[in-house]
Amino acid sequence: MSTDIKIDAAGTYVLFDGVCNVCNNWVKFIIKRDPKGIFKFASLQSEEGQEILLAHNQKISLDSIVFVQNGKVYTESTAILQIFRKLTGMWKVLSVFQIIPKFIRDSFYHWFAKNRYRWFGQQESCMIPTPEIRQRFL
Repeated sequence: MSTDIKIDAAGTYVLFDGVCNVCNNWVKFIIKRDPKGIFKFASLQSEEGQEILLAHNQKISLDSIVFVQNGKVYTESTAILQIFRKLTGMWKVLSVFQIIPKFIRDSFYHWFAKNRYRWFGQQESCMIPTPEIRQRFL
């Protein structure tokens, strides 16, 4: 692993499948609703993403979105709901779905994750951020 990657223990990171079209659109959705730029992004396939997982003693499959905030790791449906809590606008309201038991939420999440490439396709390589948002990617 690279030693020049700066991981802030109190940082707010979203790790995503970099070749997944749904995941890439989710990242764009977050960026548009995060005007303060609190979220930093890395693909799960990247060295930076792997280093963040290693720093938090996590082994995650590419079928999971990972949200790291203040050293706490959230995955799958809980990660999505925690992200909604941080977005501007009415999106925060969706975090109320945390009242649904995790095993039910994650059942739907796993079903969707298993089918996402078939339904929405995938890219040949990880997303390359535009110059305007490049500083938000590790």
